[in-house]
Amino acid sequence: MTAKNPVSTVCVALLSTFVAACSPLDAVNMVSPKSASIIRSSMSYGIDTRQELDIYMTDEVTEGSPVVVFFYGGSWTSGAKEKYRFVGEAISGRGYVTVIPDYRLYPQVKFPAFVEDGARVLAWASEHITQAENGVVVMGHSAGAHTAALLALDHRYVEQTGLPTSFIRGMVGLAGPYGFNPLQFKNTRPIFEGVEPLDRARPVTFGCSSRSPMLLFHGAGDTLVYPENSRELRQRVEACGGTVQYYELEKTGHFTIVLGLSDSFLRKQSLFIPLDAFLEQLSQQ
Repeated sequence: MTAKNPVSTVCVALLSTFVAACSPLDAVNMVSPKSASIIRSSMSYGIDTRQELDIYMTDEVTEGSPVVVFFYGGSWTSGAKEKYRFVGEAISGRGYVTVIPDYRLYPQVKFPAFVEDGARVLAWASEHITQAENGVVVMGHSAGAHTAALLALDHRYVEQTGLPTSFIRGMVGLAGPYGFNPLQFKNTRPIFEGVEPLDRARPVTFGCSSRSPMLLFHGAGDTLVYPENSRELRQRVEACGGTVQYYELEKTGHFTIVLGLSDSFLRKQSLFIPLDAFLEQLSQQ
């Protein structure tokens, strides 16, 4: 299904105002209203300095709601949880405890270390966040969506922590490279070099292992991670009887799609409409 998404136009106007002073993510954080408080920041879920997370939560949490764990992108080489305050504020402000972790990056580590860090985050949440008794929804953008998909589909990561696979109630992905071959690209080849078999690094490989519903978004104008990645994952999961909702957003690129998670744009684009319904349905189950 295709949805019109004016967020790109709005973002361009906004970012042109702030580009001289800060990064696009800083700009969005500056204009995003604070609807939640960080009740815990830089909590350690491992011994490495990159193994820390922030928790966002309001006084009103939706009854029965799972915890939302958001993994940011950055090509597995960059990123910082503080840059995504606007995501934590927007999702937690809608009644969901939200966790945004940092994770180890290349060249410090290679695949699958960052996915293993994701599993450690889930294990930490199960022990330290009361609402995690309702399970979690793993969510991510770009490289983070790749991690979220592997956590949801390749059950070995979660099982190695001692958690049941049912702990993951759902998966939400924005512009994830679910089907690409990382060894075909110069920038990602060293990050995934030595993986045997290679399909272990491709979420589409595990499409038939889907046990929880998925909600996928992709920008029709994404020229960095092509929409075919989300289409292929949807087809693979549905062919095996899994549940997937897919939204392809017009006039939306690889980076502008994540900016649509800001409170500043909730009424100006369509991303949160299906996301609200998806999370609400999981909360009622």
